[in-house]
This record gives sequence, structure tokens and C-alpha cells, in this order.
Amino acid sequence: MSVPEAGGVFHRARGRTLDAFPSEEEKEWKGPFYFIQGADPQFGLMKAWSSRDPDHGGDEWGQEIRLTEQAVQAINKLNPKPRFFVLCGDLVHAMPGVKAVFSGHYHRNAGGTYRDLDMVVSSAIGCQLGQDTHGLRVVVVTAEKIVHRYYSLDELSERGIDSDLLDLMKET
Repeated sequence: MSVPEAGGVFHRARGRTLDAFPSEEEKEWKGPFYFIQGADPQFGLMKAWSSRDPDHGGDEWGQEIRLTEQAVQAINKLNPKPRFFVLCGDLVHAMPGVKAVFSGHYHRNAGGTYRDLDMVVSSAIGCQLGQDTHGLRVVVVTAEKIVHRYYSLDELSERGIDSDLLDLMKET
């Protein structure tokens, strides 16, 4: 797949549907296929473990990048081609200067702090398991800080982003 073709795939998910697999073509069984599942590239973990300091040392990603490139090259050589590739698990172990990790899956807003790292869990666009509204989190990153705020879909549609967040993004 060429770079423009590959880039196009990422822009084809709309309305809870990925048009890479059109329903008209996919609604009937057409025989066996296979897909590739990879897990845990976890950039930074190899350095952390080799230095015997799992909480630090994740500032080098060279080994993981080489292995990930090797995986992509191996998949691209396969014949027949896999139907799709899915990557699961931990993508990143550590990054220099990370101040916050943003995630979902809990279907409610939550979070906590460990040392100097904030864990921010955003509630769902879809099914809610708590009292939070369906929404999105706006995250503003400046050289000095990270500021985030959860908005309901109605709030964001009706009034947009709060002025204090917009002010943070203005160049000084």
C-alpha cells in the first residue's frame, strides 16, 4: 500500500463505520481470511528494564523502533496479505517529560496522580457507566503546563471552548 493510500485509510472512519470494509461487500461470508495482531511495542521499556529501573530510563526508544519497523516489514512481505492489522496493549512505557497520560475505557471521568504524573480518564462519547454526560476532553498544552477540561457534547456544540483555554493558546 502506498503512503497516500495508507493515509486515506485513517480518514475513512465516519459514523461508527470504517469504510475500508463496506457493508455491502462484507455482509456475506466469502471464505477464510487472516489478520495480524501485535501487542505491546511499549516504547521505552527495554531501556528501563536493562537499566534495572522500571520507573525511569524510558528515554530511549531505539530498540523498540527497530523491532516495530521489523514487524511492519515482515507483515508487508506476507503473501497473501492479511485482511487487517490490529495493535493492542501498551504503546508507550515512558517518555521524557511526560506530565499526563490520557485514556478512556472506563466510560466515566476519573483519574489520579502518581509522583509527578497525572492519569486522566475521559468519559465516553457513547455508553456512560457513571453520571457523566456524553462528551469530549479538550486538552491545551503550553510550554509551562497542561490544562484539560471535559465538555458534554451539548456544551461543546453550543458554546465551544471556554475563553480561558483559548487564551492559553494565544501566542505571547
